[in-house]
Order: sequence, then structure tokens, then C-alpha cells
Amino acid sequence: MDERGALALLADELEPVGDDAAVVDNLVITTDMLHERTDFPPGTTRYTAGWRAVGASLSDVAAMGADAQAAVAAYAVPEFDREELLAFVRGASDVCEAVGAEYVGGDLDGHEEFTVSTTAIGRTDNPVPRSGASAGEIVCVTGTLGRSAAGLELFERASDEADEQAAARLRERANDLFRFEPRVDAGRTLATEATAMMDSSDGLARSLHQLSEASNCGFEIDSATVPVDDALVELAADDADALERATTFGEDFELVATLPEDALEEVQAAVDVPVTPLGSVTAAESGVKMDGNALEDRGFTH
Repeated sequence: MDERGALALLADELEPVGDDAAVVDNLVITTDMLHERTDFPPGTTRYTAGWRAVGASLSDVAAMGADAQAAVAAYAVPEFDREELLAFVRGASDVCEAVGAEYVGGDLDGHEEFTVSTTAIGRTDNPVPRSGASAGEIVCVTGTLGRSAAGLELFERASDEADEQAAARLRERANDLFRFEPRVDAGRTLATEATAMMDSSDGLARSLHQLSEASNCGFEIDSATVPVDDALVELAADDADALERATTFGEDFELVATLPEDALEEVQAAVDVPVTPLGSVTAAESGVKMDGNALEDRGFTH
């Protein structure tokens, strides 16, 4: 079974299962594991890996509408390299600093493949689950979608590039796209109005399906409103290719939230990144449609 099948199995054993993070006495806690073969394309610097790995867990804290407090990481490699290890820790520390949290250490171990396990904690008196969406509300997303898809495209082009200087420029840009800022500030603001929220790490389409399942609702989305990142528009074969990758590739770590329509303008004014309405929550008990057609449940699968 894949990750989603495993989660479905555990839902009968553990309660609750399914939100981006667990909440215990107002403490939000989440953990993630990333591997070199599946999460860090060739050319990913250790600084970017530290930023991205810890950022993934901080994004889960953001999705609960919490203040990020601290993060740790378990770092495992076949052989330790001084510069790589220091770069990783600096990346992890810098992404924490960017959201007002602190990187407080972790664990070191040997492993056949570069692997990182991260844990982040936060606090909130008002956690936002995935299960509160209601018909008539709107669904929106922060930022833009497709940065990671564009970054992967550049990493792949760099691997095929014969000119090393040109390849280095491609890798530099790809690393920049892979370093996202977790939407902790936006999450705190959205939490004042959001009825359901999660991050888009598995892709917009899959996130909508997960919200639909958790809230027993449907969604109607307008493709023209999907905020595709300029880097992906530049690199994609055409607009249709850009839209498909923006909605299904995942790994963007933006926030997808539902909220009352009359709260949108106030939230947009208070959040320091764009908050784009995508469509509406419908009375259907399940299902996601885009431009009137069923939107397939596709996205990042571990």
C-alpha cells in the first residue's frame, strides 16, 4: 500500500489521524521524513535540504494556524562531511528564523542513503482541522503553485547540460525555488476565519480531495483562478501543461483553506502574501470539480 493506504489503515487504530499535525494541550506537533532519492534531486545543496526538510514540518504547523516554536532534525548519511553537515544545519536554522522559530538540534546517524527526519512544534488556542468546511464558503490558496515543479525541471535540465557554467546557473535557480517560506504568519491570520485548512504538500488537487473527504463536502474550482508560479509558466510546454503541474505536482507547501466569503477581503488585507479564491464549497458530500469536470485525485505520493 502507499502512504494514503497506510494512513487509512491506521485511522482505525489511532485517533485522531488525518490532520497536518496533532494538538495536545494547545501544543502542535508534527514529524516528516525525506529521502535523497525521492525528495532531493541531484544538485540539491545541503543548505537547501536543511531548509526544505525543516520547512516541511514548519508548514504543517502553519496549516494548523499555530505559532511555530522550534524544530529538530535527525540527519543520516553514509559518511559525514564537515561542509555538508554545517550547510544543512545553517539551512535548518535559517528557515526557522524566517518564521520566528528556533532550530534546537536533533540526532546524527549512519544510513545507506541521505535521509532526514524532522519534527516541529508550535502553539495555538485555535487549531484549524481539515474537517470544518461548509457549503457556501469559498476555498482559497496562499502564494503561487508550481515552484517545486519548476525547480525539479531546472535540476533535470542541469543534469543534461554539457556546459558546467550553464548547469551551475540552472542548479542555483533550482535551489532557490526549492527554498520556500513556510506560511506560518499567513496561517495564524487565516486561522481567525478559516473553517478548514491544510498545506498543499501533496498538490492542490489531492489537497482538495482530502479536505472534501474530511469535511464531507464538494468543491467547484475555476482553473482560471489557479495562481501558477511564473517560473513554471516559463518552463512548461504550454498553459495546459503549467496548469496540470501546478495542480498535481505538489511540494509547494502553500495553505489551502475554506472560509466565509465575507471574510475574504479582511484576510487578504491582513496576510502578507496573496490569498487567491479558487472557487466554492458545495453541498455535495464528496467530489472536486474544475470548470465543471471532475478533477482527478492526483498528487505527490510517497
